[in-house]
Amino acid sequence: MSVESKFSLEDAPLNNFHKKLTVYSSAAPFLDGYVLSIIGVVMVQMSEALQLDTLQQGLVAASSLIGMFLGGFAGGMFTDKIGRKLLYIIVLGFLAVFSLGQFWVTTAWALITLRLLLGIAIGADHPLATSLLAEFLPKKQRGSLLASLVMMWFVGAAVAYGAGEIILRTLGPDAWRYALASAVVPAAIFMFMRAGTPESARWLLSRGRTDEANRVIKKVYGPEYSVLNLPETKAGSHVSVWSLFHSGYGKRILFVTLFWSCAILPQFAIYAFAPTILSTMGLTGEWGAFGAIAITVMFVLGCFFAVKLINPLGRRNLLINSFLWSGLALLLLGLYPNASEIGTLLLFGSYALFIGGAQVLEYVYPNELFPTEIRGSAVGLATSLSRIAAAAGTYLVPTSIEKLGIGHTMLIAFGISLLGLLVAWIMAPETKSMSLSDAGRIEGSDDNKRTELRCARDQD
Repeated sequence: MSVESKFSLEDAPLNNFHKKLTVYSSAAPFLDGYVLSIIGVVMVQMSEALQLDTLQQGLVAASSLIGMFLGGFAGGMFTDKIGRKLLYIIVLGFLAVFSLGQFWVTTAWALITLRLLLGIAIGADHPLATSLLAEFLPKKQRGSLLASLVMMWFVGAAVAYGAGEIILRTLGPDAWRYALASAVVPAAIFMFMRAGTPESARWLLSRGRTDEANRVIKKVYGPEYSVLNLPETKAGSHVSVWSLFHSGYGKRILFVTLFWSCAILPQFAIYAFAPTILSTMGLTGEWGAFGAIAITVMFVLGCFFAVKLINPLGRRNLLINSFLWSGLALLLLGLYPNASEIGTLLLFGSYALFIGGAQVLEYVYPNELFPTEIRGSAVGLATSLSRIAAAAGTYLVPTSIEKLGIGHTMLIAFGISLLGLLVAWIMAPETKSMSLSDAGRIEGSDDNKRTELRCARDQD
């Protein structure tokens, strides 16, 4: 029996191409963490140099998040229309140019504009990079490798803090310019690494470009393979981006948006204001500094363990347990805001550890639950909407602490996690053992029925 008649590429072993593509695609979360974090490192020196008032400081900090909201959905739609390959390179080129341009800014509005454009580029890279990766990965490793990308956000943030501090200590009064422009280095490195990456065979096949899809498959897997080994149906062949807002796909985009927002709102708020929150709860001085570092480490460990558990535990169980146990930690923080330093730190560490399950699924579920034709748009929309939650959490935390107190603020965070738990319990599907085309299929839809009839006719 020939390889073509018995072997599915979804069951292929992980090869060097898959590993390299995972590294290349990690540019999106790495640069996300780097660009958002470096601004905090230079804010004081930059504000003095450009004479920024409070409003302008806020706009500089928020402009990248606004840009990501705009870029996420736009990038997703474009990659669904013109393919993954071209934008995979171009977006990082724009990101490098916008990063470098920050070196010469002389006004607040010039900086705000460049940060907005940076956010658009980063937001656009999320859906196209993760879609391309998902469409190549074998079924067995798809969940864990997509999930592992989330850890790169924290790596990017850590590198930004380290590089920013070194630059500020060594390059004088204009050091902030070098620090902001430093994002050009990882952007350029990733751009050159991505050069030569082939187009998604699934996307080509969905566009009827079978010969090109065959060439890509033979290049990646070997000359004995072809599109006959790709378990790709035409289920989404008549699906448009508007399917995100109706039929079964409307329920899926609602699920992805709700669970992602419930995961990211408390996490961004706690991560961004960890020193302030810890200080309010009595962890000052060395305790506060140690606590902020410890929470960051626990976020990374939480993602690491979640990557290991995503296959044995399954997507649905991982998400439910993540919201359950992280929410319990927030509840206890809200009920006992005056606990001892060790108790408070343990609870914050527990939250950071357990929320890792929801965090890693932010890249897995959106890429699995939609067909090839609208996968980029779906991931882009989810990315955009999650940035609204991130911005809201970041903006409201200081006001909530001041007006309501730290205990009630933590109880609100618990309420958000409880909503996430209910969403996961009611709506979360299990896609662990499914092929990418099966996971993205809405059972019983007219398109699927036509596909099943076509497949049956072909087999006859």
